[in-house]
Amino acid sequence: MSKLGTLGARLHRGEIGYDFVGKRKIWYGISILITITAILGLTVRGLNMGIEFQGGAVLTTPKGMTVSVNQAESYAQDASGHDAIVQKLGDGSLRIQIAGIDTDKSDQIKETLAKDLKIDSEKINADLVGPSWGDQIANKAWEGLAIFMVLVVIYLAIAFEWRMAVAALVALIHDITITVGIYALVGFEVTPGTVIGLLTILGYSLYDTVVVFDSLKEQTKDITKQTRYTYSDVADRSINGTLVRSINTTVVALLPVAGLLFIGGGVLGAGMLNDISLSLFVGLAAGAYSSIFIATPLVADLKEREPQMRALRKRVLAKRAQAAATGESLEPRVSDESYDDEPQDAAPAVVGPRNQPASRNRGRGRPSGKRR
Repeated sequence: MSKLGTLGARLHRGEIGYDFVGKRKIWYGISILITITAILGLTVRGLNMGIEFQGGAVLTTPKGMTVSVNQAESYAQDASGHDAIVQKLGDGSLRIQIAGIDTDKSDQIKETLAKDLKIDSEKINADLVGPSWGDQIANKAWEGLAIFMVLVVIYLAIAFEWRMAVAALVALIHDITITVGIYALVGFEVTPGTVIGLLTILGYSLYDTVVVFDSLKEQTKDITKQTRYTYSDVADRSINGTLVRSINTTVVALLPVAGLLFIGGGVLGAGMLNDISLSLFVGLAAGAYSSIFIATPLVADLKEREPQMRALRKRVLAKRAQAAATGESLEPRVSDESYDDEPQDAAPAVVGPRNQPASRNRGRGRPSGKRR
């Protein structure tokens, strides 16, 4: 078995682990800092909306043009008085986008460009895009996003519970905010492909979160009937048990997207790939992060405020204090931080091997249905 496979097996069995929930305030702080940066970028720089949303003209020249992209941009800006985006296509033709112009202005720009490029104006293909079409796309995207969020909350509330639904919703909003903010900071053009990419990452982010929630739901059945584990302990075990799986799926998904973004869009100059590949790349990474560091710790936060979970925590801590006083060895872990200023009577969880349970019949680190 590979080292990664061995690590995953040991994490799943609970032999080693990392205290994700205990350090939740660190993850919350990092997420808040990143989110604030994204919002500032969105507020200060704004989004570079594509011609599909602003309206304007798309001019396509014949094949085999020898004019450079920079020279063509200069010609287009001089002819229109507006900023222009020029892309050189694989067949040597130029795709010139100029936002905010009407039909009459488009004809004048076409004639002027033909003279500058020394070609027949009839060989330049001009397509006009109205801003109303972009508004329709944006409105449909917002409607689809709202419907998706509502359905997600309803489904998770039924399949799991409302606390998990709230945590998943917060994670999704976190992912969208970061992705949109990165778009504003980088200055990439927002096109319909960007909208498709944003809607795509929502499903992936939700999938990663539900995998952890499913494990957590299974391991917390009858948790109040034992005094070995708090809810946060089991939440940590759920994250650690699915950690390698989350890493593997994220890396496998990011590799082809990185190829589109850095090789296709950067090295080969296929700028049209950037609009969708950047949203996918940032969104997939943010989704994996939020499912581990945001969603599950937030569920633990909400659950630990339930009266029965607070009572369970007190019993667990009392049991551990008693065991520490008598020198008895206990296996379970507890988060570094307490809730409602409850005393900490056990050492925080650390990465490394744990003591094995006294009896193999009690299972490998799973909450027992019997009191000790």
